Amino acid sequence: MRAPTTSAATGRGTRLRDALRPVAGPAVRRATRELDWLRHRAALRLTTAPAGDHPYPVAEHATPLYRRLAGLEDRLQQGKAVNLRIAAGRLDGLVLPPGGRFSFWRHVGPPSRRRGFATGLVLDKGRLAEGVGGGLCQCTNLLYWMTLHTPLTVVERWRHSYDVFPDNGRTQPFGSGATCAWPSLDLQVENRTADTFRLALEVTGTHLVGAWTADAPAVARYELYEQTHLMTNDLPGVFTRHNVLRRKVFALDGTPVADEPLTENHARLMYQPFLEGPRS
Repeated sequence: MRAPTTSAATGRGTRLRDALRPVAGPAVRRATRELDWLRHRAALRLTTAPAGDHPYPVAEHATPLYRRLAGLEDRLQQGKAVNLRIAAGRLDGLVLPPGGRFSFWRHVGPPSRRRGFATGLVLDKGRLAEGVGGGLCQCTNLLYWMTLHTPLTVVERWRHSYDVFPDNGRTQPFGSGATCAWPSLDLQVENRTADTFRLALEVTGTHLVGAWTADAPAVARYELYEQTHLMTNDLPGVFTRHNVLRRKVFALDGTPVADEPLTENHARLMYQPFLEGPRS
């Protein structure tokens, strides 16, 4: 008969796993991502093209580079701008043909200091911190929002686990962004249409600016909206925000075509909320 596991043995096993996790974890995550890229290697081989080859506008968006946040050092915002410029330089001009697949990290690559990335703002379990490559989530947020206003299909997106800032000045629905972390949390988009799309990204002195254009005129427009929004008090001092994002599709003459579910979001609040009931 096998002897029962003792608490001491269990404790040793837990300590061993905790000790190995920082060493083995990154290697496992990198290997998992490499296998994913290998499985889709043909679709991921994207090229670049000049803007004139894809003259028809589909979706565009811009977000400010700098935000006034209490306790945030200017060097972290400057570092974020450096990181966004590197990412934009690697993504600008990419062409997504029919059957093609876009991967944010496949084209941006590891955000290391050796490759020129700077220290910027990162979120660590909902808390403001700093790290090399910090701020790149602004790029995936913008790409996700733009892509939801196109016929392209988001096939991998990771939601933010924490809602860090209150809604003051919010211009987009809660949960309409996409977080990223090398190499595990990627943003990937497939082109399941018959048209070819081109991505444009630029960092100006004040904004990150992006656009999807195509080689054929758009045939629809898209409107995102929030459904069943709710804040819950799960434990003393612990609040969670929930919602569902949907998308209305219209023909160019305004005729409704579809009303599609996009995603559910659940995020722990890092500020004291104003509790409210569901809203549509």
